[in-house]
Amino acid sequence: MSVVTRRSLPRRTVLRGLGASVALPWLDAMRPAFAAEGETPLRLAFTYVPNGVTLEDWTPKGEGPDFELSRILGPLEPFRRQLLAVSGLAHRNGNALGDGPGDHARAGASYLTGTHPRKTAGADIHNGVSVDQIAARAIGERTRFASLELGCEESRTVGNCDSGYSCAYTNSISWRSATTPNPPETNPRMAFERLYGADDAPLDPEARERRARDRRSVLDLVADRTRSLVRDLGPSDRRKLDEYLTGVRELERQIERAEGEDRDVSPPFDKPAGIPAAFADYVRLMFDLQVAALQADLTRTMTFMVGREGSLQSYPEIGVPDSHHPLTHHRGQPDLVERVTRINVFHVELFAHFVGRLAAVSEGDGSLLDRVIVVYGSGLSDGDRHTHEDLPVLLVGGGSRLPTGRHVAAPSETPMTNLFLTLLDQLGVEVEAVGDSTGRLSLA
Repeated sequence: MSVVTRRSLPRRTVLRGLGASVALPWLDAMRPAFAAEGETPLRLAFTYVPNGVTLEDWTPKGEGPDFELSRILGPLEPFRRQLLAVSGLAHRNGNALGDGPGDHARAGASYLTGTHPRKTAGADIHNGVSVDQIAARAIGERTRFASLELGCEESRTVGNCDSGYSCAYTNSISWRSATTPNPPETNPRMAFERLYGADDAPLDPEARERRARDRRSVLDLVADRTRSLVRDLGPSDRRKLDEYLTGVRELERQIERAEGEDRDVSPPFDKPAGIPAAFADYVRLMFDLQVAALQADLTRTMTFMVGREGSLQSYPEIGVPDSHHPLTHHRGQPDLVERVTRINVFHVELFAHFVGRLAAVSEGDGSLLDRVIVVYGSGLSDGDRHTHEDLPVLLVGGGSRLPTGRHVAAPSETPMTNLFLTLLDQLGVEVEAVGDSTGRLSLA
């Protein structure tokens, strides 16, 4: 099928206005630009859930393509062909190794670094460089943001958060250097304004207040440029652009609704304006922001923490009013194990929303999901016993780059960093090692 456009567009075409910058999604008119670059880009994203899982309800039955999705992974059944479950991976450096308690801090710190963090609650923190930042160093200059870090729980980086370990370890999985964590942005408004503000910076408070007072959308600020561009696009690209801009406006509306919500919720909890009162709405909004960023190729490397390690989030909407972390210390009590499993299922249901959104966005001859490898998992396997072996690991997407639609059982205690080396290879990022890696992982 031939593609009819009125002119070709540079890949980095941006709609600019006063205080606004809206990058465009992949359009047919950009094919010459992508042809010069080689192909549509591959992205790498990580979704982290805290406190481990109920492992027996996580691990698929069977290996290879003839596997059976587990109860926890069940919500992803519609995307079975795009899934790659990997069992047997471990983070040895998440273990105590003589440092005593602090497994939650070590789980978060080692998850993307494969490094044993220094036990300290002071300023002398020391970890490793995380795999997302290794990728960002290599490919980050091609996008507006080298990487993007988001989360759903406020994250301070100072103080003691776990048995003498700094809060920097529990609250950040992304590390720019051994001494510099990348704390996630947890406020949807701030994340939105970072994505669509001019000059890579959010609006100053006065400009933000003026926009709210005038009820002006970021799209209003680039309206003239949008009309000019649309005149030069073919019908297919006009439809794609309209769908994308509609999505951007819906993000704004979701944030505006959250800012106008009555904060007197039950059970009571403290969240600033702009964060939806319902946790599910909050997580879905942060996932939607990620889709928008990936769709516009604003970044090709992303991390998202559904909760910080040791999270106390409760889930009354699914009948689990208990705080998550204490609940995981169930000592095998069936009713408590069931509540933990329900939380695990709920997390995957929210993740399925993200996967579905990626699959629904067309890019080139496929979908955005085909051009994103998303790694979903936790730095602990069993939250009750604080184990760092046989970690819950799921890969989604990647198109022809990954042998999806299967369950791969790696040899017991294979370093998870071996998987990271393999994923970096797919991005064309050549490094000899990540943390404690011992080689590449075969996913065939």
